[in-house]
Amino acid sequence: MISDIAIGQFFPGKSPVHRLDPRMKVLLLIGYIVFIFITFNYFALGLMALSVLAIVLMTKIPVKMYVKGLKAIIFIVLFTSVLNLFYGTGTPLWQWGFLKITLAGINNAIFISIRIVSLILISCVLTFTTSPTDLTDALERLMKPLNFFHIKVHEIAMMMTIALRFVPTLLEETDKIMNAQKARGADMETGNLLTRVKALIPVLIPLFVSAFRRAYDLAVAMECRCYQGGGGRTRMKTLHMGKTDVMAVVFTLLLLTGVILCNTLLPATIR
Repeated sequence: MISDIAIGQFFPGKSPVHRLDPRMKVLLLIGYIVFIFITFNYFALGLMALSVLAIVLMTKIPVKMYVKGLKAIIFIVLFTSVLNLFYGTGTPLWQWGFLKITLAGINNAIFISIRIVSLILISCVLTFTTSPTDLTDALERLMKPLNFFHIKVHEIAMMMTIALRFVPTLLEETDKIMNAQKARGADMETGNLLTRVKALIPVLIPLFVSAFRRAYDLAVAMECRCYQGGGGRTRMKTLHMGKTDVMAVVFTLLLLTGVILCNTLLPATIR
């Protein structure tokens, strides 16, 4: 069901990951994304995958929520893996016409699958453990140097956070509309691809109407509260680094060192 997708949700908690400064979480997320894509052998890839799993368990959020987060991209993972399966050089292990599977293609498929899954999991860690307000403050602080170029950093951070915040709401609204249409006799599960796409039109139109109505109500509510952007605004909660953030940086540097050593000392599986 669409409502089972957990992207964009926040789960309050007191785990070490929850206590991290949101600015540090964003920076570490960027670092992890880079680390995941500079792994060139199974030892480095395994090190990154194990570290991601350790962080997931450290958040103390039920694993089933992360599984729900993977539901949205499982088709992309499978499709990309199948494409990479036929992309590789070397002696074919299986061949049919111009299609061939090689050992390099198998390695490419495994690497891209684990990379995408790790990327989604570590991204879910950020959204699951960081409230929209903290995420807005973190993005605004990190993009603050862009004020020098007269870029409206606060507005950009606010739009990004609002968009992320309303993902679960829109998914829930989509699920309700689909159930309402099915109750009226709409058939959305049979027929060819074109037929199914046409069947979605009665869902998309009310969904867009609902989305624009929500956006209008939010704009009116912000205007009634005299929202004027980031100029002169104060914050109830001041962000500051702590010992947990220092330990997270040390752990990340050790992880980077391990990945570099694995890539340097061990033969590359993919190039």
